[in-house]
Amino acid sequence: MEPFIIWIQERPLIVCEQLQDIPEIVVPASSRQSYLCPEKHPDFSALIHQLQQGDKEACIIQSSDQNALFDRIVRLYVMREAAGGLITNAQQDVLLIFRLGKWDLPKGKIEPGDNPQQTALREVREETGLHQVSIEQLICHTYHAYTDRYTQEQVLKKTHWFKMQFTGTELTVPQIEEDILDVQWIKPPHVEKYLRYSYGTIRYVFYRAGYPISVS
Repeated sequence: MEPFIIWIQERPLIVCEQLQDIPEIVVPASSRQSYLCPEKHPDFSALIHQLQQGDKEACIIQSSDQNALFDRIVRLYVMREAAGGLITNAQQDVLLIFRLGKWDLPKGKIEPGDNPQQTALREVREETGLHQVSIEQLICHTYHAYTDRYTQEQVLKKTHWFKMQFTGTELTVPQIEEDILDVQWIKPPHVEKYLRYSYGTIRYVFYRAGYPISVS
């Protein structure tokens, strides 16, 4: 069963049934025992704080009912949802955007009345300038936690990621007002090099999409 992975300051909080369910790119098998939480009823707030402060590099909570455990963690946060896309073209090049010093994938907040698919297509078109884009399938969901800089709320963002195909001829146009400085088509053999300067969530999306991502 696929574990729940919450990225907190680029450090994973993992809820799983079996340690072997954890992807190697998230926590290598050789390190899992050292990150395993020994408490039967852990203090989630304390664990989250330790990850925020860098006192822990990762935390694994093992449970026979990972869904119920994850729900308890979710209740500590304000939940928000977003959607985005991993886009390829006819040559199987992959689209990456450069935003806030990292290589990223286009995504954005789900607005009231929209569904994840509508949001993903809208955000891709706005952030990259590409309009001839269609959804092929859902890849996965990712979760990352952060503090809202305006309200100071502790937020857990769930992002729906879709595999998309670009079939047009238009050139990319980065959405500068969203802090996007560059949009690049990347050849598959070079994707790993770019992902070294990305986020854990983005590496996980590529992993779930079937790309050969090495352990960082």
